[in-house]
Amino acid sequence: MKLLFTSLTLMMTLIGSSLLSLNETLRDSYFDGKWEVLIKETPQGDAVIPMRFETVDDKTVGYFMEDASGAEVKMSSVTVTGDILNAAFTISGYDVTLDLKKVDEDFSSGSLMGMFTAEAKRVKASS
Repeated sequence: MKLLFTSLTLMMTLIGSSLLSLNETLRDSYFDGKWEVLIKETPQGDAVIPMRFETVDDKTVGYFMEDASGAEVKMSSVTVTGDILNAAFTISGYDVTLDLKKVDEDFSSGSLMGMFTAEAKRVKASS
């Protein structure tokens, strides 16, 4: 009986740790995909910056489109901690930082440089 109890306890512990690991992976990949990020009230007015994030081997990489050419530019750095993304990149000659926090499955909000409101909307693939 003790052996059965010990075996069940060990099995439950392994299942629990696997679920926690899966939950962390799912949480870290929340930002993966394409986003339209609206930066409000900059000196040049509101601006929409298309962005894309992908996580490979537990490392998130970000890209953005600076102009209408459609060419992606890689961000200097991206970190994701739970439901918060911090990114750094150079756009129009300025080194900037972007902080976003999950609002729901398709929206996140935050700021650019801690000065301008940022609202991100997930771009869904059209069918």
